Amino acid sequence: MKPLDPQHFEPRFYEVEHITTYDYSADVRASYGRACLRPRDTATQRICEHTIRVTPEPGLLSEHTDLFGNASHYLEIQQPHRRLEVAKMSLVHVTATAPDLSALNRWTVAEAAAVPPPGDPTLGAAYLLPSSLIRPTAPVHARALDALAPDAPLGEALDRLITGIYTDFTYASGVTSVTTSLAELLELKAGVCQDFAHLAIGCLRAVGLPARYVSGYLETQPPPGRPKLRGADATHAWASVGLPDGTWLDLDPTNDCVADGRYVTTAWGRDYRDVTPLKGVIFTDGTTSSLNVSVNVHRVEE
Repeated sequence: MKPLDPQHFEPRFYEVEHITTYDYSADVRASYGRACLRPRDTATQRICEHTIRVTPEPGLLSEHTDLFGNASHYLEIQQPHRRLEVAKMSLVHVTATAPDLSALNRWTVAEAAAVPPPGDPTLGAAYLLPSSLIRPTAPVHARALDALAPDAPLGEALDRLITGIYTDFTYASGVTSVTTSLAELLELKAGVCQDFAHLAIGCLRAVGLPARYVSGYLETQPPPGRPKLRGADATHAWASVGLPDGTWLDLDPTNDCVADGRYVTTAWGRDYRDVTPLKGVIFTDGTTSSLNVSVNVHRVEE
């Protein structure tokens, strides 16, 4: 993986704006949705402010905490509408700590896999078992063993896994979909952050290491001399592996690095389906719709 940059571990504040807009070809008579948009408080980030706005105004908007500890909003709209907009704004304080990857070499992969997953045993099992989008087939097992041999030092093995995905696969949007399987991804050799996170998690679980899917945002910078375009950012996804010392290490195979202060965590679960930003059902006679997502991650002064 790329060397750690101390600048990326300096405390900082982010304002995150995420706007999702659906336009429908005919009136929607009723809409029922579930949104996973509020960033979560973690050991490395604190949510200072959070607002969510839905247009048209829902008849019911409630929030609860799901199985994985994520904030989940339920919304219900019973009035006719042809546009649905869900907008959230969050102010987040991030204080990431640089990990010591070499210290992980005191365990082998097999020794790490023999330690029960961190936290609740039920959730630990969920992070070890196959999920709807992450099913380790024979080719996934083969790739896992190539990087994560049982007698390999854990830190070196994790480094090899993440760099291998970064090197062997091409980032290309439109090649895959939210339902692309790991077997299809291995054939395509191309995909997006969601796909690479799924593959890393599949490999980790294949050798008995607990792993979860993390959704959130990554601060991006425009090319030198160019202004940052508002709304040009995007959601991001990465993997997190449970360590024998009871902590979790976030790894980003899309960018060949560990998650640092540039990353804002929204939610985590078994795979993408557990943390979908917005999903639901509508009742309409229309046959077409369009979707637009605008994301802005902006660093602000304290």
